[in-house]
Amino acid sequence: MKITSNWKRVGLGAVTLLSAVTLAACGGSSSSSSSSKNEINWCIPTEINTLDISKNTDTYSSIAIGNSGSNLLRRDKKGELKPDLAEKVEVSDDGLTYTATLRDNLKWSDGSDLTAEDFVYTWQRIVDPTTASEYAYLASDAHVLNAEEVIAGTKSVDELGVKADGNKVIFTLSSPSPQFMSLLSFTNFMPQSKAFVEKAGADYGTNSDKALYSGPYTVEDWNGTSGTFKLVKNKYYWDADNVKNEKVIIQTIKKPDTAVQMYKDGELDAAGISGTEAIYNANKNNKDVVQVPEATTSYLVYNETGTVPALTNTKIRQALNLATDREGIVKAAIDTGSKAATALVPYGLETLPDGTDLTDYVEPGYSYDEKEATKLFKEGLAELGTDSVKLTITSDADSPVAKATVDYLKQTWEEALPGLTVEEKFVTFKQRLEDTKNQNFDVALVLWGGDYPEGSTFYGLFTSNSSYNYGKFSNTDYDAAYKKAITTDALDPEAAAEDYKEAEKILYENAYYNPIYFRSTESLQNPSLKGLVRNSTGLSVDFTYAYKE
Repeated sequence: MKITSNWKRVGLGAVTLLSAVTLAACGGSSSSSSSSKNEINWCIPTEINTLDISKNTDTYSSIAIGNSGSNLLRRDKKGELKPDLAEKVEVSDDGLTYTATLRDNLKWSDGSDLTAEDFVYTWQRIVDPTTASEYAYLASDAHVLNAEEVIAGTKSVDELGVKADGNKVIFTLSSPSPQFMSLLSFTNFMPQSKAFVEKAGADYGTNSDKALYSGPYTVEDWNGTSGTFKLVKNKYYWDADNVKNEKVIIQTIKKPDTAVQMYKDGELDAAGISGTEAIYNANKNNKDVVQVPEATTSYLVYNETGTVPALTNTKIRQALNLATDREGIVKAAIDTGSKAATALVPYGLETLPDGTDLTDYVEPGYSYDEKEATKLFKEGLAELGTDSVKLTITSDADSPVAKATVDYLKQTWEEALPGLTVEEKFVTFKQRLEDTKNQNFDVALVLWGGDYPEGSTFYGLFTSNSSYNYGKFSNTDYDAAYKKAITTDALDPEAAAEDYKEAEKILYENAYYNPIYFRSTESLQNPSLKGLVRNSTGLSVDFTYAYKE
């Protein structure tokens, strides 16, 4: 089932958003869950890494941050942006000024006043070079005035186009941005208290006591490494009267079959069934199964810094891509509704005005061609002056799907490419993030889930200066195509799609990366759980208005 989260580019003119309403999710038949009515029991497959709003980069830490924090806007069950800490957001006719008016009497979780200055600070902190945030580029890509110069260190944070005026936060852009409104709901731009952050110093966000909360819950009982923590209702949240649930207990359960059994025993209110084909087939007809919307692509990155000589050779990379049987991988490793990838951007992220999925529009023609792969690999080896190459594929130890995918790649690559030896390296999710960030890998299998429903959330990954360009390749034509999409063509989705198509073609022809599959997942979910919001991009699960009947 394809989940589409359509999102129209922001039209010019004044925009006033309606008040948030209590959300409701679809129910179903009865579940075996016997946990307390006033608490929700949830699980994640790996421990969270941080509560530092500016530095977080992973989905699981975002669940803690996004439910204990609030932004100006929040997405509802339909994926539409609704006011949260702002009572309204207005956009100027030229699309260059966004004015957010805060609600009255906003408070932090300690009872202190939450002000417009707290939003200014969080935007300044993320672009401050001393913070070293991997998400700083979101501000420059959204054309916040002077963001690029602040990130580069040529202008001070005080010159950033985010200012406070009484109870208003005013954002000034240098050119219109199709994704900017989405950033006003994004976890990494939630407000932060400058006084609190500076007092905590290096300890900020390293445990639940070293964080301050603006959202529907607070985080408790996380010591920085513990696998279990709690989300506890925040009495100071502006809409606390409509937060029905008192507590969410979140625990790390690394084995998918363990989570499923705990669900059936009534110990969890949800458990994914797409971890392995066996679990999926055994549970896919369960009456409690729900589709989990997501826009996620699994792909391989190649270390092109020069430390792995073979991967600086275009023919070697092209051979690896052609020797990749994506349909075979899906059947062997993740035959749970996922689809073989045809591009970087997954299905369901963005639909063009004529109804075409962006994925179908940009796909460049990835195929499995063992004969051509063998030929190119032999030519690449000759250019390198060798008859053999050894490559190590790094991936996540806590993912059965990742293990099966790498096993399949090893077998099929070695069969198709004489002279290639593939070694496997499995590390924790946290370690893999560090290894890819620091280019401590040959080939790495990674997943990227879109941060907002527009193509730039994927194509921004591979610009020359992107922190997420793990392979560290640089292509000026790619950079130009991407820049045109987010500047000249920012408010023309058809023209931007053409730019993304050109960017995708460059990635394909140079084999800069290797798309593997578009992930689709399903979950067992307690039918008595109402009001839960699952998002295909950004905050994956939102407990704000969730409750159990």
